[in-house]
Amino acid sequence: MRSGNKKNEDIPEMNLDMKYSNKNIIPESSDKMQKDMEKTKKEIEKLKSFIVKKYPFTQSISILPPSAIKFFIEEEEIPKEAEKFMHLCVIVPENKFKEISKIKKEILEQIGIIQKTLKQKIWLQIKTPVDLWEICMDSKFELIGGIAMSFPLYDKGFLGVLRIAEIHKSLVLQKFDKYVVSYVIAGSFLRGDATKTSDVDVFIIINDTDVKKMPRLELKERLRSMIYQFVSEATTLAGVKNSLHIQTYLLTEFWDSVKDAHPVIFTFIRDGIPIYDRQTFMPWKALLKMGKLKPSPESIDLFMKGAEKTREMIERRLVDAMIDVYYGVLTPSQALIMLYGSPPPTPKETLRLMEEIFVQKEKMLKKSDLAILEKAVKEFKKYEHDTKYKISGIEVDKLLKASEVYLKRLKELREQIERRYQEKTIEQVYKDAFELLKTIIEAKSQSGIIEEFEKKFVKKGKFPPQNLRILRDIVKARNDFKRGKLNTHAVNEARKNASILINDLIEYNQRCELNDKKSEKN
Repeated sequence: MRSGNKKNEDIPEMNLDMKYSNKNIIPESSDKMQKDMEKTKKEIEKLKSFIVKKYPFTQSISILPPSAIKFFIEEEEIPKEAEKFMHLCVIVPENKFKEISKIKKEILEQIGIIQKTLKQKIWLQIKTPVDLWEICMDSKFELIGGIAMSFPLYDKGFLGVLRIAEIHKSLVLQKFDKYVVSYVIAGSFLRGDATKTSDVDVFIIINDTDVKKMPRLELKERLRSMIYQFVSEATTLAGVKNSLHIQTYLLTEFWDSVKDAHPVIFTFIRDGIPIYDRQTFMPWKALLKMGKLKPSPESIDLFMKGAEKTREMIERRLVDAMIDVYYGVLTPSQALIMLYGSPPPTPKETLRLMEEIFVQKEKMLKKSDLAILEKAVKEFKKYEHDTKYKISGIEVDKLLKASEVYLKRLKELREQIERRYQEKTIEQVYKDAFELLKTIIEAKSQSGIIEEFEKKFVKKGKFPPQNLRILRDIVKARNDFKRGKLNTHAVNEARKNASILINDLIEYNQRCELNDKKSEKN
């Protein structure tokens, strides 16, 4: 829970250059006004801190815009003189409804203390989300719009969600005013589960009854594309992290779904709240509540047949799960066979090669380690040869658990194979480099060869200093590997650099042999 005196990072500060009035927001015109605004801001911040600290369940605190105050005065029987006041709107959870009178009294007492030092009078409104949904159900969309666009002082996510939906709705209406039938919000937001990052479920219904020049499917896709273009713009303007999850319906297809009693549509009508409606959504909601929206006999038959196919679908998915397990253990097994150095195996060869290479030859695995691979292969063969093949959920669960153990063992096997490969690589690089050096240097020991190479060949300019550094790096890489400190990247780096030294040594030996032949001729 946020502390009452801690600033909310996602909430903008009050604008010091603006002042609420019964007309419009007036720009700063004097030092006195500036001081008044600073004082007002400070006192409002104290009030906010008091509310949040005393009532930590508060969902949002905001200041209603002047343009919306007149709607509240007209609809809520607020005295006309309140139009000049600053209207503070506090949203609390529905389960605190019975405490509102007590909460309001205590906040008003605090406001009374503040107003002794302020010229700006404050009018307090406390509402629950249900109050707001009732406003929408009464088609008083200007009121809900005013709350959505109020200036946030504190917000747990409720006001931000409402704001992004309101802004997106306005953008859609500007573009498709005469075609939008209903703009409805639903989902976790209405259930009270929304957070500052929750998706906002929105249903938009478009009237397509007078569209004659375009196929309906094409019309729907065009509208959906344009409506989605407004989402990022609305998110930016709202200044929130929530995203809109939009479902767009044509009016004709929506009615068709209602006629067939589609469960998703019925849920949407039952639970959705319109923030814009042209007397279409609310009649559907009323008819559903009265039990007048009923599925047709054809749709009932369709749903019953769908239920009858449930078992068939589940059995099909269990088979698909078995196939997923099969490929889940087969593919990495093939990969390790290739990593070992063998050609890519076919699925039929994989089990045999895994046993021959890693069990019998290398002793890296036990026969029991391959039990799940063997089982998966057998099940897949049954599936291939039996058109009525079935597998139980218990068997799939056993396969899945065994595959997890097998894959863990394959990861260990991969590390063993890579380490063996690295060991062979670094030993081969070391051997190639020092065998070539021995052909031009008389010393036998490692240190003697390095010392003589530096003294007689590098310092005399026969080899660049880079070769001496590479030689020492090869020796260090070999020693590090033996101590278990070398990784794959380091081995590859040593191998790559060693090729430079080896090529230079080969070239030097070839020049020496060529000079010897010339000397013999002379």
